Amino acid sequence: MTAPDHEVVIVGAGFVGLCAAIRLKDAGITDFVILERADDIGGTWRDNSYPGVAVDIPSVTYQFSFAQTGNWKRVFARGAEVKSYVDHIADSRGLRSHVRLGKDVVDAEFDGKNHHWVVTTSDGAVLTARFLISAHGVFGKAQIPDIEGIDSFAGKTIHTLHWDHDHDLAGERVAVIGTGASSVQLVPAIADRVARLDVYQRTPIWVAPKPEFRLSPRARWVLEHVPPVRWAARAAVSSGIELAMLFGVTNHARLPFLVKLIRKQSEQHLRRQVKDPETRAKLLPGYEFGCKRPAISNDYWRTFNRDDVELVTTPIRRVLPDGIETEDGRVRPIDTLVLATGFKFFEYDSVPGYALRGESGTDLRDWWLENRFQAYEGITVPGFPNLFLIPGPHFATSWSWLVMAETQTRHAERVISHARGQGATYATVRQDAHDRFLAEVRRQHRKGLFLDPSCAGSNSYYLDRNGEPSIVRPQSSLTARWRAHHFPLSHYELRTAPGPRAVPDAAPRVRSAS
Repeated sequence: MTAPDHEVVIVGAGFVGLCAAIRLKDAGITDFVILERADDIGGTWRDNSYPGVAVDIPSVTYQFSFAQTGNWKRVFARGAEVKSYVDHIADSRGLRSHVRLGKDVVDAEFDGKNHHWVVTTSDGAVLTARFLISAHGVFGKAQIPDIEGIDSFAGKTIHTLHWDHDHDLAGERVAVIGTGASSVQLVPAIADRVARLDVYQRTPIWVAPKPEFRLSPRARWVLEHVPPVRWAARAAVSSGIELAMLFGVTNHARLPFLVKLIRKQSEQHLRRQVKDPETRAKLLPGYEFGCKRPAISNDYWRTFNRDDVELVTTPIRRVLPDGIETEDGRVRPIDTLVLATGFKFFEYDSVPGYALRGESGTDLRDWWLENRFQAYEGITVPGFPNLFLIPGPHFATSWSWLVMAETQTRHAERVISHARGQGATYATVRQDAHDRFLAEVRRQHRKGLFLDPSCAGSNSYYLDRNGEPSIVRPQSSLTARWRAHHFPLSHYELRTAPGPRAVPDAAPRVRSAS
């Protein structure tokens, strides 16, 4: 058996990839490398730098439980501040030396003879690893709308994922296509600087009030230096969001009144924000609150009170070299076209974003096409040994991406440490364990909101190509976290290939606080 170049390869240096690296180091596993396609770390918070970008949950919860800070400038941190937090994590944990920038993974194949993954990057480099953690994320590939003539536009086209800060919007006629979460942040941020703003809406979005304000130096000092206060604030905020998600969305069939109560508050917010009844009617979603990812803002809806901002709900017929023509024949001239059209979310070419072939030689993406999206505990798939997908199908539990990162990386580290401890070179989830988890998830989804008729017409990315909420894990984050720490390791089959075995590092195991 040929020894691999590294024990672990991590694909992606965003929050998940860095969290995985921290897990490995805390477990005494230091022979790992992080492959990052870009020229910097940070993932979502490196790529998304459009005007107004910010977290949509309070900053006190948008951080790792084992690396908390209270030194946030605002209740909802701006994107640049989150990127600084990512950089601090990498520096304080000594992760930079493990990162290889400019390494875009295009292919990974499991070598069944040698029990390792063969990973190829776009520059032709090849390296091998016993285990592969694919921290590919889901917000890394722009969704370009299929609109006639969009490539013929002669002006400037910008997608929110790739904002061009050198292009000045001052005095320009700008069209924004899309009214999702990115648009809700972008539109009020640029309305003051442009001459004219047209916002093209296909599906309205629910918007809730945003309890936003700057944190005073004294409040920041207390949150930074008095941990019990920070923990209490974090617990209060996360518990409120968790309960709303768990009882209003996951168990919607039992408690439908909770979502309706939140919806009424959002409707009141709309009435307070928008003066014109006709505009309010266009902005009011026709689906239930929570079917599509809602947004929070105190500025988005009221932007449409401005005389120089128009909400366009007539479908787009085509994009012209100098404007946009709608189905009613009207042409609105523009100088810049902004695509706030989101990301390729759980599509063939987006998750994991590269060819990934298991024991049989079948690409995981093709396997999912044939078998639908599925993964044990949202992270492993039968027939793809030594592989951990973060995120995988059924990964999303309630309120925070970072909670998911901590939970799933704990699962991966437990399996890797178990295999190493047994001298095994191969670990794959057992089919029966996988099938039981999948049956449990699908049974619980029948009680949830996303398959309810009230979600019809929401165009939600929560639903995959088969109309199933495959990204959602219908459990609380506490349940998911508990299971990550306690799932039976017997759910994995271990094997040892002939030849030299991997020898565990001599460093002692040190668990992080989570």
